[in-house]
Amino acid sequence: MELTSRTFEDGERGPDAVALAVPHPDDHVTFSTNRNPHLAWTAVDGASSYVVTCIDPDCPSAPDDVNQTDREVPADLPRIDFVHWLLADIPSTTHEISEGSHSDGVVERGKGADATPVGIPGRNDYSAWFEGDEGLEGLWLGYDGPAPPWNDSIEHRYIFSVKALDIASTGLPPGFTRDDLDSAIDGHVIDEASLTLTYTTNQRLR
Repeated sequence: MELTSRTFEDGERGPDAVALAVPHPDDHVTFSTNRNPHLAWTAVDGASSYVVTCIDPDCPSAPDDVNQTDREVPADLPRIDFVHWLLADIPSTTHEISEGSHSDGVVERGKGADATPVGIPGRNDYSAWFEGDEGLEGLWLGYDGPAPPWNDSIEHRYIFSVKALDIASTGLPPGFTRDDLDSAIDGHVIDEASLTLTYTTNQRLR
């Protein structure tokens, strides 16, 4: 299985267009165009559906230093996953997702399931990140792009993966979690491929 993108090169820094947040000279960051990248994959014999995910494995494990003006998030801080995109039940006849087709701008409080033209969208981790924020709290579905801490000392990686499944449907409703997805596809993945882009909002690293 081969996965390609016209939006970014594997292992290179992604464009600001795919990010949720970009640097701002006065406020550190501001919302960006938040467009999902183009993805295309080769058909897999025996595939009944596909799944797309985007995971950032470099999220700080502790919030103490995040977005603090007098320091940076240290590079040696243990890191955890942050989910940016879960998309299940993509038909076996679909082998491409156009740039901006699943996300084109920031929708405060999150997009509805009807914003997804193909497949079933799961929740991303902005649902938890924005809890308690009066203007942004909500169920964030589908793709929402990078917004790493503006004072993080490392550039984050964003791993886009496509998995080919031997089942036509996971049976999951909109808003499913990563754990839900992992359980549903366990034992059903027949092939997979990944691409990685990097991104930072730390002006020192740009």
